[in-house]
Amino acid sequence: MKKLFRNLLRAGWFQQFVGLLAAGFLRLVWLTNKFSYDPENVYELVEPEMPVILAFWHGQHFMTPFIKRAHHRGKVLISRHRDGEFNALAAERLGVGTIRGSGDHGSAFHRKGGVGAFKEMVRALEDNYNVALTADVPKRSRAAGLGIIMLARESGRTIMPFAMATSRFIRLNNWDHTTINLPFGRGALVGGEPIVVPPDADAEMMETLRARLEATLNDATRRAYAQIGRPDVEAGHA
Repeated sequence: MKKLFRNLLRAGWFQQFVGLLAAGFLRLVWLTNKFSYDPENVYELVEPEMPVILAFWHGQHFMTPFIKRAHHRGKVLISRHRDGEFNALAAERLGVGTIRGSGDHGSAFHRKGGVGAFKEMVRALEDNYNVALTADVPKRSRAAGLGIIMLARESGRTIMPFAMATSRFIRLNNWDHTTINLPFGRGALVGGEPIVVPPDADAEMMETLRARLEATLNDATRRAYAQIGRPDVEAGHA
């Protein structure tokens, strides 16, 4: 039975079917939640800086494709893990390009396709695509890694941290406390302070900016939940 289930998950037709369903459900969530924006002129502030690096927390990612407006060009980094296939197919259905690999710069960086993905993200930014990726160190919720800081240093593009939350959701009991957003509620998109990484940033400055990104994302997430009247219960896991 387990083998049959694994084969089903790997089947291309099944992955396409799940990706289609996921995209349709997320579109329903977006259309039936009334979103507020903080700051209200967030797009007026961000668009002059494009292309930018969009940073968000893992587990809070399902609504992120909807920050893209019709005239924006965007790509998102998604892991090569089997679960990533469903996320990639859903993202592409929602009009967001995908880059496959790991943003982690740890010991598994080469094995997980990190080198190729990093180069592809730099090229995408050079080609005027906004690039979105999670800031977390894999398997460590709410702990920002250096990968996204390295990308900003190499590309010269600004990091724009943000958080999205909805008043109705299901939270899973996994490592990143994945939040599945639900329809017919209220939502909030909150932007954090932009982060610029100088091209000559040394190890000490890189660590300072990594810590700033982590704090900024936690603050944006807390504010997003506060705006919809829900506590950010994940803050205790940070």
